[in-house]
Amino acid sequence: MTGDDFRAIAEELAAAIEDGRLRPGDRLPPLRRFARQRRIAASTAHRVYRELARRGLTVGEVGRGTFVRTGPPPAEPALAEPGGHRVDLELNLPILPDQPARLAGSIADLLQHGDALAAALRPPGAAGTPAARRTAAAHLARTGWAPDPERLLFAGSGRQALAAAFAALVPPGTRLGVEALTFPVVKGIAARLGIVLVPLAMDADGVTPAALRAAGPLRAVYLQPALHNPLGTTMPATRRAELAAVLRELDLYAVEDAVYGFLRPDLAPLAALAPERTVLVDSLSKRLAPGLTLGFLVTPERDAGPDLAAALRSGGWTASGFALAAALRWLSDGTATAIEEAKRADAAARRRIAEDRLAGHRLRADPRSYHCWWELPEPWRADTFVAAAARRGIAVSPSGAFTAGPGHAPNAVRLALSAPPADVLADALDVLAALARRSPEDAGAE
Repeated sequence: MTGDDFRAIAEELAAAIEDGRLRPGDRLPPLRRFARQRRIAASTAHRVYRELARRGLTVGEVGRGTFVRTGPPPAEPALAEPGGHRVDLELNLPILPDQPARLAGSIADLLQHGDALAAALRPPGAAGTPAARRTAAAHLARTGWAPDPERLLFAGSGRQALAAAFAALVPPGTRLGVEALTFPVVKGIAARLGIVLVPLAMDADGVTPAALRAAGPLRAVYLQPALHNPLGTTMPATRRAELAAVLRELDLYAVEDAVYGFLRPDLAPLAALAPERTVLVDSLSKRLAPGLTLGFLVTPERDAGPDLAAALRSGGWTASGFALAAALRWLSDGTATAIEEAKRADAAARRRIAEDRLAGHRLRADPRSYHCWWELPEPWRADTFVAAAARRGIAVSPSGAFTAGPGHAPNAVRLALSAPPADVLADALDVLAALARRSPEDAGAE
């Protein structure tokens, strides 16, 4: 076949579209099947499909295929193309503009005084020192709950703390219950540790007690009661109390992820209701910054503490001496408290921007969350919307990234609101709102 013969095939298909043999909305065969049917190379089939799209006769949707356009292409793009800058609504990196100066001033003497720096260079062990535990416990305390310093362990990060908790509580080949929509890193940790994930059904308040009872034998359950990732919702006190009762009933441990809990210091964690059944995990990654992080584990009021400490040591997940020394200065001199207060105000302001710019759409999230869950309007699908947003220079996360088990992912995306400046965030949400008002076919033609 000559280089121009793909145009002949494209003309044939164009004629079929024009005379109605191929109707609006009809799906063309996948490329490889089309190539086999026509006995042409896959590269030639690709050129045929590209030519039809160039003429505005078809539209491709990521994950769905190529369809005959249901309407004429727009005369000109309705949305502005990006100006070369990628707007990140995919990752939550809440770093305030004045943080570097605040943090640097707090540890200046640590860097300048040899004795203090020499002490910080020594490994602290999983439990740190009694003074370190007291300082960290005082900072982690919130309404209705104050951790016992003797039950506090330190990890290099929150993710390492989660890995240690799973390694200690859930042997390879056994089952860990997780929310049906969950933190994607948990899926990766479980795969590497040989842990079987069991998705648990959720309602508007979170994991249901019935789902936990019906799950069969579990070694532990992973929960995010405060500002759930990806939903951004907060579990009400009544549901926490119900789950605490079920943990006792089933003699089951919970690993409570409290990394976003600092945004809701007015709420007691699950660990306050079932302290003997709960391993609480927290970190400085959101409180301060991902690159300046430290992980915390509050062990249960029973015999799991030694196993958790052993898992931290054997996994190489203990904190470094310098990170712990720097963090303790930020925690003790008020620097961390001031930054967290500023972030609570920042998160609430950004959440209001999202509510304003996406008014009329179905958003789910706590009013103080740094991320929200957007249930997309029909006929949009998550992967198609993510691809269309990317063409406009905006990165968002599809629901499939958070699903814990096989099956259909919701038609939704997670919007992380913390990274761009507020004005850039508002403009990006305007673009996404306008995109959602269009059809995938029209949006894909740009």
